[in-house]
Amino acid sequence: MRTIDLESLEIFRTVVEEGGIIRASEKLHRVQSNVTTRIKQLEQRLGTALFRKQGRGLVLSAEGELLLSYAQRLFRLADEAEAELRNGVATGVFRVGSLESTAGSRLPPILSRFHKQYPGVVVELVTGTTGALVQRVANYEIEAAFVSEPFTAPGLQAMKVFEEELVLVTAKGVPEVKRAADLEGMTLIAFADGCSYRRRLQDWLGASAVMPARTLEFGSYQAMIACVAAGTGFALVPRSLLFALRAAHEVQQHEVPAKVRKNHTHLVWNGTASTALKRLQEMLALN
Repeated sequence: MRTIDLESLEIFRTVVEEGGIIRASEKLHRVQSNVTTRIKQLEQRLGTALFRKQGRGLVLSAEGELLLSYAQRLFRLADEAEAELRNGVATGVFRVGSLESTAGSRLPPILSRFHKQYPGVVVELVTGTTGALVQRVANYEIEAAFVSEPFTAPGLQAMKVFEEELVLVTAKGVPEVKRAADLEGMTLIAFADGCSYRRRLQDWLGASAVMPARTLEFGSYQAMIACVAAGTGFALVPRSLLFALRAAHEVQQHEVPAKVRKNHTHLVWNGTASTALKRLQEMLALN
């Protein structure tokens, strides 16, 4: 017999989003004691604590985090079912993740076209590394994500969507890089661990026993390219991004071996695709 319902999950989700009972009760137009009672009843039915106290506030327990991921998925499916039964048109919130490079160079025209065709869908785009995005899709925090090779995504479905050419960039005036050994003693500039381009570059360097003098981590390609142009080090980036940022003239480009240069971006998702995701997949297939 089912022990939870959407109303209980809505109260639970609101407490999480609002950061506590008081603000949740105001948003739900319920008295605080009612919200507190409903949370306690939900915990009793599930046989576990969903929150733990931290100072004067509440934070999710590990079990609460798990329930929230399922709740987000259930609400999405409920919204989708209602919309499809009413009019058969894709509507609601569509949360999708992307590499920053893909978001900057590939997605603007696609998402613009998607918005024009499906104005009832609110697209929420989040960016991150391949590793982080795959994990968020697996946890149902986002519905799908654009990620890059190499990646491991057990249990997820995937489709190739873009072919990328990766290029090594350095400051102007640096001698031509013909092999990994030419980078010995230089500084690697990259995103945090979990970035697939960084992993690809490190694998190439490692195969020749080359170790960067140090590694600098950045959160945006604009910052990375500016640092490269200033002569701090080298980076591996999609050539399409250099042109999208109009930065190709600011750095020197070096061709790397095909096994490093040739790369694909994939769209990954978990379980049955929603109507919005199906429409996006159809659009990508024609791109």
